[in-house]
Amino acid sequence: MNISRFSIKRPVFTIVTMLFVIILGVVSLLKIPITLIPELNPPIAVVVTSYPGASPQEVNEKVTKPLEASLATLPGIKRLQSTSQESANFILLEFDWSTTIDEVQQDVLQRIGVVPMPEGVSPPQFLKFDPAQFPVMQLSLRSSGDEDIRLIAEELEKQLLQINGVASVTTSGKLVEEINIELDADALKEKGYTQQDIVQLIQANNVSLPGDPITTDDAQTLTTRIVSGFSSVEELAALPLSVSPLTGELVTLADIATVTRQQQEQTSITRANDEQAVLLSVLQESGANTAEVSSAFQEALDGLLQDSRYDGVTADILFDQGDYIRLSIANIGQSLLIGGVFAMLVLFAFLRNVKSPLIIGIAIPYSVIVTFVLMYFADFSLNVLTLGALALGIGMLVDNSIVVIENIERHLAMGKARTEAAYHGAKEVMLALIASTVTTVAVFIPILFIEGLIGQIFTEFALTISFSLCASLLVALTVVPMLASRFLQPNTTEQKRYETKVYVRFLRSVRWALKRRLVILISAVVLVAVSIFGLFNAETEFLPATDEGFVSISVALPEGTALQKTEEIVSEIEAVLKEQAELDVYVSLIGSTQEDQSRGSASFNEAEISVKLVELAERDRSVFAFSEDVQQQVEAVVGEQAEVEFSVSTSAGSSPTTTSFRVLDANEQRLEESVAQIQAALEKQEGILEVRSDLVNTAEELQITVDQEAVKQYGLLPAQVAQSVYNMTRGMLTTQMIDENSTVLSVYTTFGDAFSQNIDQIRKMELRAPSGVFVALEDITTIEVAAAPTSIRRSDQTPAVAIFVDYESAQSLGGISSIIDNALETVTLDDETQIAFTGDRELYDSAVDDMIMAVILAVVLVYLVMAAQFESFKYPFVMLFTIPLMVIGVTASLYVTNTLLGVTAVIGILVLVGIVVNNGIVLVDYINQRKADGHSTEEAIMLGVRDRVRPICMTALTTILGLVPIALGIGEGTELNQPMGIVTIGGLLCSTILTLYIVPIMYSYVDKMNVKDL
Repeated sequence: MNISRFSIKRPVFTIVTMLFVIILGVVSLLKIPITLIPELNPPIAVVVTSYPGASPQEVNEKVTKPLEASLATLPGIKRLQSTSQESANFILLEFDWSTTIDEVQQDVLQRIGVVPMPEGVSPPQFLKFDPAQFPVMQLSLRSSGDEDIRLIAEELEKQLLQINGVASVTTSGKLVEEINIELDADALKEKGYTQQDIVQLIQANNVSLPGDPITTDDAQTLTTRIVSGFSSVEELAALPLSVSPLTGELVTLADIATVTRQQQEQTSITRANDEQAVLLSVLQESGANTAEVSSAFQEALDGLLQDSRYDGVTADILFDQGDYIRLSIANIGQSLLIGGVFAMLVLFAFLRNVKSPLIIGIAIPYSVIVTFVLMYFADFSLNVLTLGALALGIGMLVDNSIVVIENIERHLAMGKARTEAAYHGAKEVMLALIASTVTTVAVFIPILFIEGLIGQIFTEFALTISFSLCASLLVALTVVPMLASRFLQPNTTEQKRYETKVYVRFLRSVRWALKRRLVILISAVVLVAVSIFGLFNAETEFLPATDEGFVSISVALPEGTALQKTEEIVSEIEAVLKEQAELDVYVSLIGSTQEDQSRGSASFNEAEISVKLVELAERDRSVFAFSEDVQQQVEAVVGEQAEVEFSVSTSAGSSPTTTSFRVLDANEQRLEESVAQIQAALEKQEGILEVRSDLVNTAEELQITVDQEAVKQYGLLPAQVAQSVYNMTRGMLTTQMIDENSTVLSVYTTFGDAFSQNIDQIRKMELRAPSGVFVALEDITTIEVAAAPTSIRRSDQTPAVAIFVDYESAQSLGGISSIIDNALETVTLDDETQIAFTGDRELYDSAVDDMIMAVILAVVLVYLVMAAQFESFKYPFVMLFTIPLMVIGVTASLYVTNTLLGVTAVIGILVLVGIVVNNGIVLVDYINQRKADGHSTEEAIMLGVRDRVRPICMTALTTILGLVPIALGIGEGTELNQPMGIVTIGGLLCSTILTLYIVPIMYSYVDKMNVKDL
């Protein structure tokens, strides 16, 4: 039985089905997770190895190169990058997007397991990239009071960890207590001890070892444990070392050292808006709803800070992915609702009654609800792209219903009964509707085959819009005919409409075009050719930049710079920031970076400033303009004292005003020369703000070369000398003790500042020979200041340097790429020197071929689907001519609105391929029906144009006006979908107008119509 006839005959069944789907949709909507973008799982992993005490060269030769050689043959490996530094290495593995890390994990573990490692190297660690390891919130806690903010943060952290969905809360600059034994070098020598002796004595007196179980007289088995330890500083200080053979006096640890319980030395400074602060990073549990976790965390924190204990404590949100998600989803949702209202207004304007628009209007919410059900079962999330897909298709959801209702009204005007008119009206257009929906859905099939980041991001988009269109088709063929058969009344205005001046003039213009069809066709071809040329020469981008109001500033001073000097430079930068009206809060991390803290290291010469701006609606400058302007002001103040880098990144991982590439060369000296030439050439180019590289220049270090002849005389080995100097300068982790409060404290044995103030102190350092004689270090070594590399970087087993180009926000990715390419052509490079682009440029270059293939494949699929539907190869060819007509509008819309051609704009073009042919399908199908009724070709064409112009214009206008809110891009989170809206409006507007002329002309050629008959 025909589905429309069934729904008309069984209205109660149809309504019950609707209610069931609505209930299911509401439940699905409540359970769909809310995220910013679809979940991404980049095929990235790292291998980290620790080699304590080894220089960067040793790490590179003995550890990194063997591991690289083994890992380079992994299946699916795309890129191998490594960094070798003192005592450790870091190897980044990038695989093809068709590869999942879980698939290759075992292979990686096997490869690193068979590589022989030098003695002293810890087993290499394999770590997978996990988006859940990145914080969803970052905030600072600052206090205007005297109490240490770190103590307050520790208290709050314990309570915040109890929030549902929060996995961990990490705090910068935590308070850590320890026991420090500061040895007196002179007293130690006087008593004949070394640092190692003291360490061994303490360890020998702090033991806890199990013994063999024993059986008591009453047959009870007891475990045994031998315990000797310390529970206080006083006990440790009173530890007896020896007894003087002359005086019998007891020598204790306190006689040769100062034993104190203290906080770990502060290696970094954190402050927010000039007040002492700590930085809190919040990680959510895997699968948790980001928006819900964010809301719960903020609510709990606000409640805690109401306590009188925390008077004067202020929390400043730096970055909140949940808050940005809520804003983005709200803005896209608002665009969806406004688009729906616009579509309804079009219906009221054209249909000029209440019942028909209301019947059609049901298609919008019902189709959206059905889509939510399908999204839930497809395990999709509600994000800016899936909601954007609904907003993009909001006007299209009524297209099928418009065609059905308009045709039913035409049958009612012919005097048919409501039930009969509803059935015949739906049946007559069913084939055309199925064809148009299938062709629209078919254009998204190529997206499913696109690999890489684009495929990951836009697969949910493509399927969501396909779900909604299939739902709208179902509504148009079931619900609309059922409601029309019950509520619509005959309309006698159709003939009068055909007699209006607008219709008469329009039909006259179509006749005029048919008589001059060759001229019109040539003109259209010329316009299309010019538009294609303009499209291929348009400015390009990868993904639209999203303004999230967050800027990160990295500060790097020369190696060896003291913490105080770094703080002075940061203070100068902070002074510039305070003058900016858009500033909300800034947090400065001095003497370290967040990456350093995650590794447990510090760099006195580095700093990181996180800057949050006020909301977009409250400022005049975008975050990109702010970053560009302030960077110039900061560089004018700081000058050559430090390297300052401003970074603006987006949640999609894109860096909008930075592009990068790598220079590779096996000859390291030639590589450095090439990098210098490239940087010099780029710095001359207009539009480029700064050129940076990760070429690590050598840093000065104190090199102590052992005199092997001299150490032999004292019975020492070079390894003993090296180990002694290492321990005496760095201190030794001696043991751990548990105090009366069950707190575990680490015990360190050091010499304090005795050997860290100047080089002469190192020279005078004394080591004990096996004979018991103490010898000065300068007597058995050569001590000098020399240059040495701080790290060694390689890419694909070749020495490499990454070059980063910061450019003006007014420049596009395509424009800056051309500037860079032209600059590189002026540099004479060796044949063995390679250039490999990375970042957005690499992503765009890899995506552009896939996108072009997707568009071509979409056109082919559309043609094949239409040929199958119409059982003809001839007439689909006529409909296909609507596709090139859209290029005229697409190109015009890009240039008029100054929109860049990026991935999202190409997705809009893909959508257009499926939409614009719908007009041709409706028109050609109706012309064929009129010919089947016995009309001549010219009569059928004119009747088709006359009867189908209204539904064609209605469907186009509802789609266009439904897209207006998206195209305007008002508010946070709408930037990603804006280019899609713009190109779709431009292409559909132009194609709709021209279709009403070009399709009849092409039909007349295909059907060999004689224009003299007009």
